[in-house]
Amino acid sequence: MLTSLLDNDFYKITMQNAVIKRFPYAHVRYAFINRGEHEFPEGFGAALRREVDNMQTLRLSADEKRYLEITCPYLDPTYLDFLAGFRYDSSEVVIEQEGTDLSVMIEGPWYRTILWEVPLMSLISELWYRLRGITVSQDSHALIEQRTQEKIEHYRQMGLKIAEFGTRRRFSFDVHDRVVGALRHHGGESFTGTSNVLLAMRHGVKPIGTHAHEWFMFHGARFGFKMANSLALENWVDVYRGDLGIALTDTFTSKAFFDSFDKKFAKLFDGVRHDSGDPIDFAAQTISHYQRLGVNPLSKTIIFSDALTPEKVERIQTFCQDQIGMAFGIGTNFTNDVGVDPMNMVIKMVDARPEGQGWLPVIKLSDVPEKNTGDPEMISLAKRVLALNGHHR
Repeated sequence: MLTSLLDNDFYKITMQNAVIKRFPYAHVRYAFINRGEHEFPEGFGAALRREVDNMQTLRLSADEKRYLEITCPYLDPTYLDFLAGFRYDSSEVVIEQEGTDLSVMIEGPWYRTILWEVPLMSLISELWYRLRGITVSQDSHALIEQRTQEKIEHYRQMGLKIAEFGTRRRFSFDVHDRVVGALRHHGGESFTGTSNVLLAMRHGVKPIGTHAHEWFMFHGARFGFKMANSLALENWVDVYRGDLGIALTDTFTSKAFFDSFDKKFAKLFDGVRHDSGDPIDFAAQTISHYQRLGVNPLSKTIIFSDALTPEKVERIQTFCQDQIGMAFGIGTNFTNDVGVDPMNMVIKMVDARPEGQGWLPVIKLSDVPEKNTGDPEMISLAKRVLALNGHHR
């Protein structure tokens, strides 16, 4: 089902490079979290296992390597040579199924295991429909493309910048490919690119992404919660020197993030990404933070990427217009809008073993308390350390 090493999200590539440079000895564990309490059909675990084993044959082609050299000059030749030699090791992934319950655990060196999450989620999503006999007919293909065209033309009329972020919960690779094709064809200057590196290459658009929660979560385990945000940003800047300048804000709540996001970072980063909590509240908070630091918010951008629909996007635009730059990363609403319910699941880092330390649970404190993930004791410790008790903003 997966045919290319680059059928993955770009931020996994950019983070892998940074991990190799900064934390080559770190080990981590990831776990599948079935938020939607989906009941998996018999044989699902075995089918997933076969697909994971097949991934061991994937390798970077000469054309793919050349594409990365040209498109991403900030990825140095040593990293690209590493990626050309990279092979998935399926023994890092343990899959178990008991009845309708599915368990997936990943463990190994962080610089290797970091690439598993996105393709695994897309496989789980695609198999979830396939093994229950849910398919898309030929007629539906035209409908999917038409629906995508309507959405992007709507955004285009609004004068918005839209990227596609839907690899992880897509209906299938085929649907994903058609959606990106339609966005490219009808989006004009409104369609800025896709998080999926293979599809960016195939359709001649920009691969988009910087870093994910795990980058900050690991820093929390390695350096403590007080220092996590500022050291995660500092290490990112050390590796990329101003490239890839969108910072993710909500790993330990946006309040804690803005406490660390001083004038240096505010000037250096092009903007921030919103991924949980009320987007209007967040925009107001971001605008006043930049103003307080004497930075013109109109010179900066917020990328909104939290479960966006056309209605939500419109509400955000109305607020942000003429106050701060904005762009939108739309995922499942593009790649799984075929008349079925998308899955509600994640794969998250759960433990880390930094160099010279033992295993520690890692946590994520979201701006929405229900989205907090990780060890409850560690979560309450982080809240105390970051003085967050009593409010989550």
